[in-house]
Amino acid sequence: MTTHPIHVAVLAGGPDAEREVSLMSGREIAAALNKDGRFSARLEIIDRLTGSDLAAIEGDAIFPALHGPWGEGGPLQRLLEADGRPFVGSGSIAAEIAMDKMLTKEVSERIGVATPAACILHSMDDPCTVPPPLVLKPVDDGSSVDVLICRTADEVTRGRTRLHPRRARLMAEAFIPGRELTVGLVGDRVGSLIEIIPTVEFYDYEAKYTRDDTRYTVNPDLPPATAAKIKDDALALYRAIGCRDLARIDFRYDDVTDPTHPTWWMLEVNTMPGFTSHSLVPMGEAAGGVPMPELCARLIGMAMAR
Repeated sequence: MTTHPIHVAVLAGGPDAEREVSLMSGREIAAALNKDGRFSARLEIIDRLTGSDLAAIEGDAIFPALHGPWGEGGPLQRLLEADGRPFVGSGSIAAEIAMDKMLTKEVSERIGVATPAACILHSMDDPCTVPPPLVLKPVDDGSSVDVLICRTADEVTRGRTRLHPRRARLMAEAFIPGRELTVGLVGDRVGSLIEIIPTVEFYDYEAKYTRDDTRYTVNPDLPPATAAKIKDDALALYRAIGCRDLARIDFRYDDVTDPTHPTWWMLEVNTMPGFTSHSLVPMGEAAGGVPMPELCARLIGMAMAR
């Protein structure tokens, strides 16, 4: 009996600031699935879809490789839920919570996972209750788009003057010194911790996607009990938000303030992390023996099993 391949529509592009990253992710996912004889994947480059637009896209299952508030933060997920076909990734409620950094912090604090102090800023009239040094960032975007480190009150003012005109809500978050850590989750399995070591001041858009001098250390030198606890915190937050299939959770590891008692702080949750050549979830999975084609196949399998 002939078994026909599963036809997968890989959605990429979208209207968000991370469109170019999404296109890179989509190409990598489609190529990976097409290396597996069980699948026939087609890259579908989209903008902002309607339900009828989505219904016209052929496929037994959908892999939405979009990053940003529309593609990753709930609106697309609501369309996918209404469409009814299996799709990879979190549902709309979890996606919306994770895209909103303040909502994510509220969940994190509720379950006892430390996260830096923060406040929301709607306009220049709102007082900033977080003293510098701080990180000024959009509440609902990713890939370090419009993220500024402000070390003085003057830098905070200049940063707000620059960002408020194009951002409805900003978040001021206490700056945590130390090391940048991230961990991916696939299903309910926590992957390898990865330390990110950029050569620039912080892990900005270029360091993530275009520079080749950012260094990554899989399973960095940390006390085993500490590494295990960070992974436990990641899984607890993933479950508390209601994520499914995959996510990446970012932390700061502060071994600077008190080197004898390091602390770690949750920064954000990404429910559709990148799948580019520089991306961290595929990197961590590959280090654990799961190559990109198998990772993508497993994700489609999870979606179709629901």
